[in-house]
Formats: sequence, structure tokens, C-alpha cells
Amino acid sequence: MAGFLLLSFIFLLAGVIAVPLASRFGLGSVLGYLLAGMAISPLLRLLHVDVVSLQHFAEFGVVMMLFLVGLELEPKKLWAMRGRLLGLGGGQVVLTTAAFAGVALIAGNAWQTGVAMGMILAVSSTAIILQTLTEKGLMKTDGGSSGFSVLLFQDIAVIPMLAIMPLLAVSGAVGAGADAESHGISLVDGLTTWQTVLVTLAAVASIALAGNYLTRPVFRFIAMAGLRELFTATALLFVVGIALLMTLVGLSPALGTFIAGVVLANSEYRHELESDVDPFKGLLLGLFFMTVGAGINFALLAGSAVTVIAWTALLVGLKFAILYVLGAMFRIRGQDRWLFALSLAQAGEFGFVLLSYAVGARAIGKEMADLLLLVVAMSMLVTPFLFILYDRVIAPRYARGAERAFDSIEDEGDIIIAGRGRVGGVVDRMLQVAGYRATVIDYSSRQIDLLGKFGIRTYYGDATRPDLLVSAGIEHARLLVVAIDDQAQTNKLVSYVLKTYPGVHVIARAFDRTHVFELWALGCRDIIRETYDSSLRIGRSAYEALGVSRARATEMSAAFEDMDRKSLREVADYYDIDVPPFENEAFIARVRELRDAWDPLLRQQMAEITGQDDDDEAGFSRPARAGSNSLYDQG
Repeated sequence: MAGFLLLSFIFLLAGVIAVPLASRFGLGSVLGYLLAGMAISPLLRLLHVDVVSLQHFAEFGVVMMLFLVGLELEPKKLWAMRGRLLGLGGGQVVLTTAAFAGVALIAGNAWQTGVAMGMILAVSSTAIILQTLTEKGLMKTDGGSSGFSVLLFQDIAVIPMLAIMPLLAVSGAVGAGADAESHGISLVDGLTTWQTVLVTLAAVASIALAGNYLTRPVFRFIAMAGLRELFTATALLFVVGIALLMTLVGLSPALGTFIAGVVLANSEYRHELESDVDPFKGLLLGLFFMTVGAGINFALLAGSAVTVIAWTALLVGLKFAILYVLGAMFRIRGQDRWLFALSLAQAGEFGFVLLSYAVGARAIGKEMADLLLLVVAMSMLVTPFLFILYDRVIAPRYARGAERAFDSIEDEGDIIIAGRGRVGGVVDRMLQVAGYRATVIDYSSRQIDLLGKFGIRTYYGDATRPDLLVSAGIEHARLLVVAIDDQAQTNKLVSYVLKTYPGVHVIARAFDRTHVFELWALGCRDIIRETYDSSLRIGRSAYEALGVSRARATEMSAAFEDMDRKSLREVADYYDIDVPPFENEAFIARVRELRDAWDPLLRQQMAEITGQDDDDEAGFSRPARAGSNSLYDQG
């Protein structure tokens, strides 16, 4: 017991010290964990800690991470990725394997060794890349989503790679050492090929069916106990069970949990699962990164430093070149192509697994395997520095016209519009035709150049900068319209102006209901949800499509809007900007209370408008035709 507690204390202390320091100096949490592992490596050797076994345990953090990534993807989004999944992912794996196989042949190795080496080095680090992309908010960029496509393909490709590895035995004895890693219970041992395929498909289908039909009744049953920790235990049970099933049929547990995440992406329990699993994912990933740092063989590194550095540089350079070319072929542009190529230009944690199989299958000798272990670890250690290169050198060159100086604002008006996109542009036009003149500021040089061709005057600059606001006349302005397409920047600008210039009336564009509460908490009292009015019009059109007259549909829409706005104001005071809404018990309770009280009243009001009884389950009569040819009728 004391040994376990001591080991836990060492890893937790190393992480608590190293990660804040690394983040403080802009190095990121991943590099902090890696450096922490390197720092405690001598102590772990002194205590005879089996770092490799600890690393296998910590790899479950990757499994949890892919489950959470799956929760963010709906099946239709995954299907939309199929082109890049196969094209980018397949192209990267095949080209990288072929390239390193060629390098190994030139170095005098057998072709089997070359192919095995290529497969090992082709697979990038899912853990480091997804953690860093998520941490930096880059997952939804073109470069980030393309990188995720490649990572997902690589995780799938590991399965055939493991099957191929025994066929690459240099000695010619295909079965030699093939069972080196085969241990424990398996559902496919002794089965024929087609039987294995059927069992595998049945396992995947059971995950999809369980995600669709079992989670809801299971969580409802757990909710009867009223204990938060049981939800957490159930979420972990769900993830561990899927990972175990995938392992028993010889598939990647990360792939299985990813599929489960995708299935549950539309579930009402998605946020509950995410909040329960995320802390464990973070701790295990941190432990994994520390074991990578602690697993570096410094004695071997000191004896062959030049060789290791050369191979690491070759690995990063060659993979970067392949990825950059593929990015160009698939029209990944600008800084996204750099992000795509730099983020994936390393080997990954599955390389350690493939290496052990390669040694067991005698495809790679022990001496070369030790060298490749160092190369894989060193390339993972280099990756955070590649992200720093992207952040500090590449991204600033592409950042919204960074080469262009801010415009000097020559005329001051009493109306300022921050952002002239699809929202700010309409507001500007409405003010112009009514005889008002606004000073419009936008941070997209491309947008400003396009507007200039139509004779529309817009100033280039960052509206959140105090000096630019002063030059635009904020000190004497009557009205500021904040129409920036960035939630964080909107909050920053609104907060600053309300505190510094309280006499200015601020109208803020909100992205959703939660953003309304954030802006309200910051002091803004004129907030417009960007999709709210269009949603009301769609709802009104839905009433009409169901046979309700235009007049009644308009009245019903107005009744809903009135009730919704009142409830929004009632709930706003319970919102805490520092607490996520689904963790704010007072906020949740008030929402439920208002919904239970007002929904029956609203239903009664709707029934009175339509002249139908509330008990009429048939609802509205169906229309004779399902639409109108008049554009104005749809407005």
C-alpha cells in the first residue's frame, strides 16, 4: 500500500509542478507532462518501477479521449468525412510506410524490416495531437479536422498492421514469436477467418445497439438512486465495457469507444457522459505522457545521440513533406495546411505496441527496436515544439491580414458597428437607408477588400482594442452594435465598453441562449440572439404548413415569443458565468420550475388561439398543399 501511495504521490507532484510552469511559459500541458516524466525517471528506476506496464494502463486515457471525440461527432458528420478519412488517412499511411521502407532498404536492411519500420513510424500520436488541438481550440479548423481524419484512419489501420507483422519475419519462420503478445482471454482464438469477421461485426453492432437502446433506461434506473457518483461509475462502466469487448475480439479499444461516442452524439445524456469521463481522461493522459518521458533510455541516447537525432529529424521531415503534399492535393489551404502537416509529423503511442509485435515476429532485431523506441519517444517529445512553431511563426503570418496595418479612422460618428459580416452588414444597410451614418470596423482584410469593390467603406482593425475605439469616437458615441463572429471577443468588447463608457448603449449579438446569459451577467441589457427571429419565422411557417391560417400562426408565434422572453429574463439572474449551466443546480432547478409552470399555460393559450381543445391529439389539420410559390409568403 505504501509503495502505491508513494508512486501516486511522485506522479501527482511532478505533474502539479511541471504543467503549470510549462503553461506559464507557453509550452503547453503535453510538454509539461513529458518533462515531468523525464525529471522523475531516475527516481522511478531507483524504485524499480515498471514504466512500460504503467504506460499500458495509462493508454486507457487515449480510449477515453476518443470516446469524448466521438460524442462531438454526429453520424452524418462522420459520413461527410469519408473522403478525407480514406484519401488523406490512407494516402498518408501508404506513402509514409513506402518512404521508410525505401530508406531502410537503402540502409541495407531486409525489405520485411523496412515495411515493418514504415508501419511503425507511419502512425502518429493520437494522444498528443488531440489533446493539443483541443487545448488550443483548433479541432474545428480545417487543419485540425483533417488531422483528426488521418488519426482515425491510423487507429483503424493498426488492426491490419498487427495482422501483417508476423508475415514479415526475416528468418522466414512466420509463426516465430507471433504469440509473444497473445495472452489473456479472446473470443476469436481458434476461429476461422469468416467466423472471426462475424464475431467482430457482431461486437460492433452490439455497441451501436447498446448506445441507441440501453443507455436511456440504464441512466433512468441509476437516476432513481439520486447519487452523482453512480452516474460517474456508470459512465466508466460503459467505456470500460466497450474497450474490453473490443479487446476480446482483437480490435482497437479506442476505435470501439469512438464508435460508441458517435452513436451517443445525439443522446440527451451526452453532456452527462462527457462531464463524468473527462476528469479521468485528463488524469490518465497526463500519466501516459509522463510515462513516455520517463521511458526514454538516456544511457542509449547518450551513446548514440547523433544517430537518434538524425533518425528523428528524418522522421519529422519526411512525414511533414508527405503530409504537406497531401494537404495541397486535398486543398487544405494556408495556415491549416501547416497545422495539418506539423501536428502529424511524429510517431505515436501505437508505435510502441507495433514495435513489440515486430520484435516478437522477428521482423525487427532487438538492437534496431531499442533505437526505434528512442526515435518514437523523441519525435513525440518534439511535437509540442512544432505546435509552438505553428503558434508563434506560422499562424501570425496568416492571422487575418497580419501583414496589414490597422486603418486610421478619419471621421468620428455617434454610431459604431463592430463587425460587418452577415449580421453587421444588414444592420449597417438598415441604418444607412434611414439616414444614419455608422463607423464600421472589421478584422477581416479579405472581407474589407471585397466590400471595397462595391464601394462600401469599412475600416480595418480590432474593435476590442481601446485605442482603436477611441479613434472611432467611442467617448462620444450614442450606440455600439457588437456583431463580431467570435463569442469570446464579443464578451471582451461588451465588458470593456460597459465598464469604461457606461453612457454608450450597447446592442450585442448573442450566439445562443447560454451566450445571452453570459452577456446579461456582464451587464448588457440589449441582446439579440442571431438565430432567434429566423427560428420563430420557421416555427410560424411550420404552423401554416400544418393548416393554421397566417393570422393565427402569427398570433401563436407572438405568444411563444412573449413567454420565451419572460422565461429568459426570469432565469438570467440564476446564471453564474463561472459555472457551466449543467453543473449549476440553482439554474437547472429554476429552468425546470418555470417549464413545469408555464408550458401548460402556453399550451392552453395556443389551443385558445386555434380554437381547438388541448386534448385533441390530432393537432392541426393537414394543409391541401405543403408550401407556397411566393417568396414573400415565406417571410
